[in-house]
Amino acid sequence: MWGSDYGWTKEGEEWSITWGDSESQWFGTILPRIHAFIPTTTILEIAPGFGRWTHYLKNHCHNLIVVDLAENCIKACQQRFSYDTHISYHVNDGKNLEMIADNSIDFIFSYDSLVHAEADVIQAYLHQLSRKLKPDGVGFIHHSNMGEYKQFFSVSKKLPRVIKKYLIKTHLLDHTHWRAFTMTAEMFEKSCIKADLVCIAQELINWRTRRLIDCFSLFTKKTSVWANENKIVKNPDFMKEANRVKRLSMLYSNPLKNNKVVVR
Repeated sequence: MWGSDYGWTKEGEEWSITWGDSESQWFGTILPRIHAFIPTTTILEIAPGFGRWTHYLKNHCHNLIVVDLAENCIKACQQRFSYDTHISYHVNDGKNLEMIADNSIDFIFSYDSLVHAEADVIQAYLHQLSRKLKPDGVGFIHHSNMGEYKQFFSVSKKLPRVIKKYLIKTHLLDHTHWRAFTMTAEMFEKSCIKADLVCIAQELINWRTRRLIDCFSLFTKKTSVWANENKIVKNPDFMKEANRVKRLSMLYSNPLKNNKVVVR
């Protein structure tokens, strides 16, 4: 869909509106969660889209590698970051990372993309990332936890469309946001073990939903200095955090960023 049917008219910014914009989302939500691992030497970003987070990641490393299955996304990034010579670009098939050298990556990042990836894709990536990571490298992947509620949503699918639309509008029923139904936080942890990795932290979050349909997972090699027992936190207030970030962004963001000043 993202490679052909979707127009990318706002270059991905439309998915940051809840935070105000991507700048507010980066500094208010993403950077606080990954600041311990950057800056570093080499970062791998999986599924960058039109470079919403590439724009910030490129300033935190000597080498940035971006991989996406959508050729139009890679072309857009190449054009957007044409002056940044430390970025390399690759189109893959959605699973393959053979173009990345083994033992070369310090930090792996993927946000708001692999939530749509089913379990087989996540497992395929983890098995390869185990080889791509440096001894003390760390990965941060935003993925689906929708499988935790598979039974609930399978029942809701049988409801008439009008009723389902009403229940979503009144927040009695969650929108699926096209999350992968075969993926869960628990499955990610088990997949890490099978790939000779260890999951060291997981934050289960809501995404404009009542249920915790998403998860941020941190992982590393078993022998890494970061290796530890997995810490799991359920965060049903994630969207409240997003709303706070948006409110503050109205006060402190650069009024000249979009070449206009709002006067009240």
